[in-house]
Amino acid sequence: MSLEFLQVDGASGAPPARSPMERLAVAAGGRIESRDSWNVVVDYGDPDGEAMACAESVAWIDVSSLGKLEVQASAEDLAAVAAAGGAALELGRATRAAGAWWCPVTSTRMVVICEAGDTAALRGRLLDAAAEAAERVSVVDVSTVRAALTLAGPLARETFARFCALDLRPDVTPVGALRPGSIARQPGILIREAEHRYLFLFGWALGEYMWSTVSDAAVHLGGRAAGVDALEPLGELAAIEEGAGA
Repeated sequence: MSLEFLQVDGASGAPPARSPMERLAVAAGGRIESRDSWNVVVDYGDPDGEAMACAESVAWIDVSSLGKLEVQASAEDLAAVAAAGGAALELGRATRAAGAWWCPVTSTRMVVICEAGDTAALRGRLLDAAAEAAERVSVVDVSTVRAALTLAGPLARETFARFCALDLRPDVTPVGALRPGSIARQPGILIREAEHRYLFLFGWALGEYMWSTVSDAAVHLGGRAAGVDALEPLGELAAIEEGAGA
């Protein structure tokens, strides 16, 4: 009998948080590591093949461990809180600042997405900025309310087209675009992180449904699941794409 469920995070002494897609990922051969108080799938036993899928076809990656902070405030106060983090808000755009995505879903609500290990510090900064606001500002950690997947690779847009009606043509959805809308007939939020890379958030309870939907679409295009180690860091990816376009 496996005693994996008794494993605790070394830093906090608490059991690591788990993605709602972990069961399916493990069944597909995913190798789990505990990072920043989360269980994450680092690879599926073929890191080179997973990286190749990200570069040449399509791969889907469970990134539910990302920190997600929801901020609600008046439009003026929301802009001021974002400015304290170095972000200027624009509806329809996700701004990359301070290692996070700043995503204004409406004029009075935004979601800030960061690495898991940065969540507590970023929440503290947001709360400090909120304390200076003229009106009440709500800052809530929704990291375990919203699950997340990344689709990476030149066939990522084609994969989305098989289950999503969002218009992801480059002239409509450029890099940095933010698209709240229906994804696989469920409410979600999508960010085009790079030329061939999309991050999307959806309800935690929809994890297995969304995994199966994406898997069905991607596999028919020659895609595969990949671990988080197959993803290029966004800063490095931007440098690669700028060099390719020079």
